[in-house]
Amino acid sequence: MARLMRPLVLAAVLGAAGAFQRPLYRRAAVRMSAVEGGVEEGKAASRAAPAEEISRRRIVAFISHPDAGKTTATEQMLLAGGAINQAGVVRARGDARRAKSDWMEIEASRGISVSSTVLTFDYDKYRINLLDTPGHEDFGEDTYRTLSAADNAVMLLDAAKGLEPRTRKLFEVCKLRGLPIFTFVNKLDRPSISPFDIMDQIEGEFGMTCAPILWPIGSGDLFKGVLDRVEKNVYLFKKPVKGQPLCKESIPLDDVDALTEAIGDEAVEALLEDVEMLDGLYEPLDRESVVTGDQTPVFFGSAFHSFGVDLFVKHFVNMGFEPPSRDVFGKGGDEEDKIVLEPTHSEFTAQVFKLQANMDPKHRDRIAFVRVMSGVFNRGMRVTLARTGRTIRLSQAQNIFGQDRETIEEAYPGDVLGLSNPGEFEIGDTIYSGGKDKLVQFAPIPCFSPEMFKYIRNPNPKAYKQFRKGVVELLNEGAVQLLRERGEEGMPGQNPILAAVGQLQFDVVQQRLLNEYGCESDLEPVAGYSVARWALGGWEAVDKAKAKLMGVMQTSDRWGRPVLLFASQWKMQNVVDNDEFGLDLVPYAMPPMDTKR
Repeated sequence: MARLMRPLVLAAVLGAAGAFQRPLYRRAAVRMSAVEGGVEEGKAASRAAPAEEISRRRIVAFISHPDAGKTTATEQMLLAGGAINQAGVVRARGDARRAKSDWMEIEASRGISVSSTVLTFDYDKYRINLLDTPGHEDFGEDTYRTLSAADNAVMLLDAAKGLEPRTRKLFEVCKLRGLPIFTFVNKLDRPSISPFDIMDQIEGEFGMTCAPILWPIGSGDLFKGVLDRVEKNVYLFKKPVKGQPLCKESIPLDDVDALTEAIGDEAVEALLEDVEMLDGLYEPLDRESVVTGDQTPVFFGSAFHSFGVDLFVKHFVNMGFEPPSRDVFGKGGDEEDKIVLEPTHSEFTAQVFKLQANMDPKHRDRIAFVRVMSGVFNRGMRVTLARTGRTIRLSQAQNIFGQDRETIEEAYPGDVLGLSNPGEFEIGDTIYSGGKDKLVQFAPIPCFSPEMFKYIRNPNPKAYKQFRKGVVELLNEGAVQLLRERGEEGMPGQNPILAAVGQLQFDVVQQRLLNEYGCESDLEPVAGYSVARWALGGWEAVDKAKAKLMGVMQTSDRWGRPVLLFASQWKMQNVVDNDEFGLDLVPYAMPPMDTKR
């Protein structure tokens, strides 16, 4: 019977074939070496990162449903670290209504995040690399890629809504990636669900126990503040007044008289009852349980009113996790070649998880975002690109902060670099130091099954070169996927098919083609198709099953592999369930590890 990959079940997809590398939050018991010519852990360190630099790094990504307040929470984290001095300000002479992390024109005009941004700031002795992931529902694939670079995740919830569909999906990605999850419940200044009910939702649906760290006192108009259960202090909530410094007044929990005077008898009585229940019903924080995914620390606050996020950051840097070990592959790229790579490994290694063109409209730049996995980066160093074997000099490495940037001279595991990308890199690429004989590769980052398909056409033949350049660069970023009908792969005059999760991705492509490349474009729906599956076994397997593929559009992806478009899940399932042909269909594709240009 044909092996079956059921309609996109996220757990099955992400758990298969190393689609996402699980970070290993442990030290390897035995120093392992790859096959001959691969990584060797026992050698003297030449580019080994100091342990103190590794231990102070925290790389974290937000996961949330749209409109949970992610962008506002991001800004408040930057405020807490002193990276900006006013939420929403891009630069001194910019539009104060536009978010620091939302630099693209469509983001500013629609008030949404559609691209992942990397924001770096220091807090106390720690370096935090914040991956601001898209919150809009149509941008899941970019979010999945970004989560491959994170070591921690913050699950942001709307206190009035609790768990929402997008949050559930992204939680599954984090769970299968092995990411420790911290929960921040936002918007306590509005009428909210009971905090006990929210924690019951988390425990009931996700199987994680909750460890409340910041506990709310009331909600909506009755929101009085939060109890810090670690410090045993109550922080009082006052709506900030524009132009005045934010005052964070705190009162010890055991000073009942002062609390009563500040928040009233009823609020104090309710708080003390909650404290008794929390102490009796919930286990204390256990970092080992957090790292295994059995427990999540829970925080409450109001990002819009600058309340609670700074307290969250203070606790997160101590509770969060430093860069872990990673699985890598040697020359063969097979499972048997897999070894454990420590962040203290003697050579520099990194992985490309995002590409972005034209972040600076004044300079038609292309940036590859790479996450450092091991070793020390030094500007000007030479590395090998594992996929092609080419040697590349990293002379232009930058710290990207929205549209602002600064040159990076040195970086360590857990840091994110923006590398000048003249078309050399692809998403998922591995780069490493030490020469070609030291070959290592991290598991590729997969492409996921799209659900909408449109032909893209250039209405102005005179703009052909710019149009083609724009489409190619946007495809390389992973903004959308590209398919071609079978038999038309090498025919330049034919219209490619753009494939995406949702309509907004098409809107972004069209607007960016117009604004960044000066090209208009026409989109025409590929009518009647809503399900895409990659066919294992290549075109030979597809041809054997052609009798069952009536009404199925046969296309190929950028690597020439067959992708079948179906009118419905039922039609796709009918083909898969047919024992006669044994056609294997999967809802994801792993880029080849050995593609040569």
